Amino acid sequence: MSERQKPQEGMASANTSWSEENFSCSICLEVFSSPVSTPCGHNFCRTCITQFWDEQVWYKCPFCNELFNTRPDLRVNILLSKMVDRFGTSVQVKEQPCSEPADVPCDFCTGTQLKAVKSCLECFMSFCQTHLEPHQRVAVLKKHRLVEPMDRLEDKMCKKHDRLLEHFCQTEQVCVCQFCTETDHKSHPVVPLKEEYEVKTAQLGKIEAEVQQMIQERQKNIQEIKDTVKRSKSDADREIADGVQVLTALMRCIEKCQDDLNQIVKERLKSTEKQAEDLIKELEQEIEDLTNRSSEVKQLSHTKDHIHFLQAFRSLKNPPDTRDWTTVEVHPPSYVGTLRRSLDQLEETLNMQMKKLLDAEMKRVQQYEVDVTLDHDTAHPKLILSEDGKQVHDGGVVKKLPDNPKRFTNRLYVLTRQSFSSGRFYFEVQVKDKTAWFLGVARESINRIGGTTWTPETGYWILNYYKDVLIFIDKPNVPLPPRAELQKVGMFVDYDEGLVSFYDVEARVLIYSATGCTFAEPLYPFLCPCIYNFEGINSAPLIISPVNQTD
Repeated sequence: MSERQKPQEGMASANTSWSEENFSCSICLEVFSSPVSTPCGHNFCRTCITQFWDEQVWYKCPFCNELFNTRPDLRVNILLSKMVDRFGTSVQVKEQPCSEPADVPCDFCTGTQLKAVKSCLECFMSFCQTHLEPHQRVAVLKKHRLVEPMDRLEDKMCKKHDRLLEHFCQTEQVCVCQFCTETDHKSHPVVPLKEEYEVKTAQLGKIEAEVQQMIQERQKNIQEIKDTVKRSKSDADREIADGVQVLTALMRCIEKCQDDLNQIVKERLKSTEKQAEDLIKELEQEIEDLTNRSSEVKQLSHTKDHIHFLQAFRSLKNPPDTRDWTTVEVHPPSYVGTLRRSLDQLEETLNMQMKKLLDAEMKRVQQYEVDVTLDHDTAHPKLILSEDGKQVHDGGVVKKLPDNPKRFTNRLYVLTRQSFSSGRFYFEVQVKDKTAWFLGVARESINRIGGTTWTPETGYWILNYYKDVLIFIDKPNVPLPPRAELQKVGMFVDYDEGLVSFYDVEARVLIYSATGCTFAEPLYPFLCPCIYNFEGINSAPLIISPVNQTD
């Protein structure tokens, strides 16, 4: 071997000692294609580094992470290009698992992305096993902080300190990095993200349970609304059917009254016409008889035979039997009272139907019976309440009781413990043997200390009774028909419809209905037995009674 050949052999020996990694691009892991060099001295395929920088905000070396102020002007590395051509081999990449949808993909892989095994907190990138190799070999890259693969790594970094968000500030409820805990959040309670995650996860379970409960409640509300609509339809159908039945009966009654009226009038007219016809016949007969006599007279007047004349005249001296028509009259029929009597019959039928309707109405409202008891804390100090809270009367003596903002101090009033803010309710109060009382409902905010008017405007819907006189208290008061035998009063309230009705339970009669009422707060049943010295006969109690629907 000549001296000239030895250097060539040395070069050949040196070339064969290079591994394939020396001729592969660290981005695509393939043999360099048009290799170019960055200002820091690292080489990449022109296409790879160009595409890499197109996708980045900063221009940095993918290998050593050095930042450049401006995008470098890349030039082909001629020496490396020749060595790659001379080497003539391609780098074989070891098989690695491809990235699945749930995996974090490698940011350096082009084409098919492999599964990342680590993420770099300095590079803000994730690497597969092959692309991670520079971080395990290059001294500068070895200093980078590697963590388990994370997707969207830039969102997990502190924008201020460019560090991983590892803690949670409980004061400001934000994720912070280690530097944040030593500066802006130094005085705040800070816990590791995992600890706060576990706490929030537990809360999330509670929130989910609450949400599910809210969903169930709303589903229940939907069902209740549907049931209400269904009941409303049934009620409407029943009301229409009842109305048709009653109105049909009334129409039949009106038709019968009309037929009876027509028949009576026609019969009376027919009787008058028959009387007139008989009289006319009789008069016509008499006229005929008289006409015949007139003919006989005329004929006799022409007779010259004295004997015949005298004999015939003798028979003409007695006139024919006729009626004295000076006393005969045809009176037209009188219809006075005929229509009134028909209307009286119609009124009787209508009253019967009204009684049936009121009885049905009473049964419907009684279905909304509520169990109410009197509230001792609201009763005026003179009032005596039964132990079960169902009776109240005036005791005549003002008792010393603890101060209570709910207590009436100026009037002998008492409310029930129960209040109502929606729907319908009904209760009954016995008023037997009393000469005076007040009954009704009152809103929660009524004045309980001083005197006031008791009108709907001030929050009272009240029926007042005094010595057989009934009035609904309003501006002006509404006088009502007296009910001397009134023993039990039923009260029905439809909160949503703004309706307050009072009934005479025993007579099954509506006393009065206040309509178009406005209720904006809870309503309480209201009782006032009045003082007992009204002629000494008002000592009987007002008694909240159970509803007896068989009455």
